[in-house]
Amino acid sequence: MMRRAILIAQVAMTYMGTVIGAGFATGQGTIQFFTAYGFYGYAAILICTLLFIWLGTKMMLISARIGAFSYEELNQFLFGPFFGKAANLIVFVILFGTTVVMLAGAGSIFEERLGAPYIAGIAATAALTYVVMRRQLQGILAVNSIVVPMMLLFTALIGIHTLRSADFTSWHAVQTEAGHWRWLISSISYAALNLAMVEAVLVPLGGEVKDEKVLKWGGIWGGIGLGLMLVVSHTALLSKMPEIMEYAIPMAEVIQAFGPVLYALFIVIVYGEIFTTLIGNVFGITRQIGTILHFSNDILVILILFGCFLISLIGFSSLLAYLYPLFGFVGIALLVSLMLSRIPK
Repeated sequence: MMRRAILIAQVAMTYMGTVIGAGFATGQGTIQFFTAYGFYGYAAILICTLLFIWLGTKMMLISARIGAFSYEELNQFLFGPFFGKAANLIVFVILFGTTVVMLAGAGSIFEERLGAPYIAGIAATAALTYVVMRRQLQGILAVNSIVVPMMLLFTALIGIHTLRSADFTSWHAVQTEAGHWRWLISSISYAALNLAMVEAVLVPLGGEVKDEKVLKWGGIWGGIGLGLMLVVSHTALLSKMPEIMEYAIPMAEVIQAFGPVLYALFIVIVYGEIFTTLIGNVFGITRQIGTILHFSNDILVILILFGCFLISLIGFSSLLAYLYPLFGFVGIALLVSLMLSRIPK
C-alpha cells in the first residue's frame, strides 16, 4: 500500500514537473493564456485542469494497455500509420528545439544570476542531465520528487504573500476580450500544447508502470496540482495588472516585493523547472531515436546533448517561433483524438 502511494506521488509530480516549465516560473505563459482575461482566467484554469486530469490520465492508461515504449506508438494508435509518422516528426523537432532553448536558459541563469560563464552553465547542466539520464525513467521520477515539492512550497508561499499584501481593487481593470469567449479557446489551447509536450514522458511512464490504479490517481492528483499552481500564479499576477504586462519576466516583479529570500528561491525554482523540462525532453528524444539507431542509451544522450549544446551557442528562438504553431496544431489534434478514442481492452 505504501509503495503504491509513493508511486502515485511520483507519477503526479512527474506529470506536474514536465508540464510546468520555465514559462510558468517567469509568468509569461500564465499571463498569455489566463491572466489577460481577468476573472475569466479562473474559469479557463478550471477547464484546463479538468482536461489535464481527464486526458493526461487517459494518455497513460492507453499507453499502458498498448505497451508503448515511446510517444511514437501512441501517435500511431491515435492517428494511424501515415499521420502518426507526421505527428512524430513534428513532436521530435519541437522537443529538440525546446531542449536547445532550455539549455540556453540554464546558461543564462548561470551568467546573469551567478556571474559564471554562459558556456559553463550550459556544460554543467548538460553534465547533470547526463547523470540523471543514466537512470532513465527512474532518474526523472527522482528529480521530480525533489523539484516539484519545492515548486509546491514556493507556490504556497506566493499564495500566502499575495493574500496578505495584494491590492485587489485593480482587478476590475482586466476584462479585455472576455466577452468574446477567447478565454475558452485559450484554455483549450494551453491544455493541448502541454499535453502534446508531455507525451514524451507520460507515454513511456504509462508503458512501464502498468499499474492502472497508480496511473489513474497519479493523473488525477497531477492535474489537480497543476490547476492549483496555475490559480496561485494567476492570482499573484492579476493583483499587479495591468502594469505587470510590461515586464519580460512578470513573476520576478511580483517576487521582488516579497523580499530577497523568496527572490533567491525563485531563481532556484526557475532553474529547477528548466531542468525538469530538459530531462523530460531528452528522455523522449532518446526513446524515439533509440527505435531507429540501436546505440546504447549513454551514447544517444551524449549525441543529443552535444547537438543541443552546439545549437544553443548560435540561438534557436527565431526558429522555435515558427515551429510552435505547428506544435499547437499537433496538440489540438492530439486533444481531440484522446477525447474521441476508447481505451483498448
